[in-house]
Amino acid sequence: MAVTQGIYSRTPQFDNVEAINAVSDVTRLKPPGLWLNIQYDMFYTQNNMSMRSFLISASKTSIINYVSSPEVGFLRSIAATFKQSKTKLIYRFLDSDAIDPSIDRSYESVLKNLTFIKTFASGILVPKNYIWPVSPTVYLESPTSIVKDAHKAGLEIYASDFANDVVFAYNYSYDPVAEYLSFVDYPGFSVDGVLTDFPVTASEAIENPLVITHNGASGMYPGCTDLAYKQAVDDKADITDCNVQITSDKVPVCLSSIDLIQGTTVAQVPPFISRTSTIPEIQDTAGIFTFNLTWEEIQKLRPEISNPEFEYRLVRNPAYKNAGSFWKLSDFLAFTKDKIIKGVMLKIEVSIGVVDIVVSTLSDAGYDNQTGLEVYIRSSNSTVLVRLKQQTKYSLVYTVYETIRDSTPSTIEDIKSFAHSVAVFKESIYPTNMDFVTSLTGVVEQFHAANLAVYSYPFRNEFVEQAWDFFSDPTTEINSFVQGAKVDGVITDFHGTAVAYKSNKCLNMKNPPSYMTAVQPGALLNAMTPSALPPAQPPNPLLTDANVTEPPLLSMSANSPTSGVTNTSVAAPLSPPGNGQMRGDVSVFVTLALVMLGSFLLI
Repeated sequence: MAVTQGIYSRTPQFDNVEAINAVSDVTRLKPPGLWLNIQYDMFYTQNNMSMRSFLISASKTSIINYVSSPEVGFLRSIAATFKQSKTKLIYRFLDSDAIDPSIDRSYESVLKNLTFIKTFASGILVPKNYIWPVSPTVYLESPTSIVKDAHKAGLEIYASDFANDVVFAYNYSYDPVAEYLSFVDYPGFSVDGVLTDFPVTASEAIENPLVITHNGASGMYPGCTDLAYKQAVDDKADITDCNVQITSDKVPVCLSSIDLIQGTTVAQVPPFISRTSTIPEIQDTAGIFTFNLTWEEIQKLRPEISNPEFEYRLVRNPAYKNAGSFWKLSDFLAFTKDKIIKGVMLKIEVSIGVVDIVVSTLSDAGYDNQTGLEVYIRSSNSTVLVRLKQQTKYSLVYTVYETIRDSTPSTIEDIKSFAHSVAVFKESIYPTNMDFVTSLTGVVEQFHAANLAVYSYPFRNEFVEQAWDFFSDPTTEINSFVQGAKVDGVITDFHGTAVAYKSNKCLNMKNPPSYMTAVQPGALLNAMTPSALPPAQPPNPLLTDANVTEPPLLSMSANSPTSGVTNTSVAAPLSPPGNGQMRGDVSVFVTLALVMLGSFLLI
């Protein structure tokens, strides 16, 4: 008889591959420890089967470290037998209002008498919400005293019900490692262990990767707000970023998208709906663009948190979904200048006039003279970076928005002529098929050979973001990109996860544990039966010179019309929009230049 996946959010590709394992099958694998859970002893007894006899027999051929059961009667019946052995008996608590059938008492009432449990057990196993209750709004409440109470009674305590691919308290920002740490490293108490569906919790302690924020702490607060930036600095992100946009009165501001419908509540403000326009070269849908509003008008808008996985009903920190205030670029630079970070990264995806405005703002903020912070400027437009290289000594990052498998030698030489590093899409490094990793490309190795650092994006904690190979664990994913692909930095919505990854000391060990190694590309695919394999996909394209070459920048002093812009009306989106990144295509920059120029000439 084969087994199938009973949790339907997980992949069914391995259904009917493995047979049901007997205890002897598991012990032949020589695990470091063996925990047997006897869930329904009364059922077996009623059917003339003895779990007590089975355990005694199994203990003669295998070392059983733990035996757990939610039935007091069963544990008391075997307590004398295992008293002199190394086997620990653990009383398992179920839901507090459920009944232990062996004593006809609720688990809530049993919990009030831990000294009674100590008479037959070494410890207790409790659902994690016994320790950290969670409110109906999915935020943590104050921890209970159960850990201290158990230890005071001489009992070990273990927490259960951990899984990476479920919604847990928003306080953890979808980071399962952060959740585990709140149980094992919380000031005042620590459980003795956790039971989890995902035992892989990889982390590392090395100088790389650089932890680069994406719109500040955008996984916790609305992106590009004061709260997002302050959180990024407090959490010790290496590089804090500002996505530079320009207002109609030529003020450079930090906003997650050129379209204010993404990241603000502008679509809910009637006076601004008339500013809606459709610019197909920028995006297919109508938008209200930053160059249609003044800075004073933008300040009247409320931020809106990004929810890129809303289709799965996964939302971010709803209590703060409209919190914070927007900043001008000068505010951002003033805030970061004296902070203990490695640098700032400014993203420019609008060519016309923005280069000169950004360079001037950096100079006015004193970034030409200071040496403490590295200034990175990131763009997918090569002409922008060429212009910046001529004018500044900042570190320039070329963004490759295409998903690629390789680059031609001439393309790499071209990029090297105007950039110091590249930002590449995750799929260009670890391509996937039906969310299974298929291979590790040579993209990072190629750029490294040309002395170009490689930063990968986008990293997010929501469990649907990771390929199956990463076990719904963002830390495992980061570890594979750093250890396996050797990236130099990660651009992430949840920088706290990456910062915690760098602080772990496991890889300082001479022989690091196996779970600290990168995943093996194709390993899960190789474990499938041929009939379960996903259909083959064509390889990703090459990055060529044509992808990189851009026309010269247009001058803001040129006289150009604003044709091609259509005013329309727009309602608030029915579902949260995507990340709002604009592709660096030639037509986008040319058309946007004309539109912005028309706006400026009307001032």
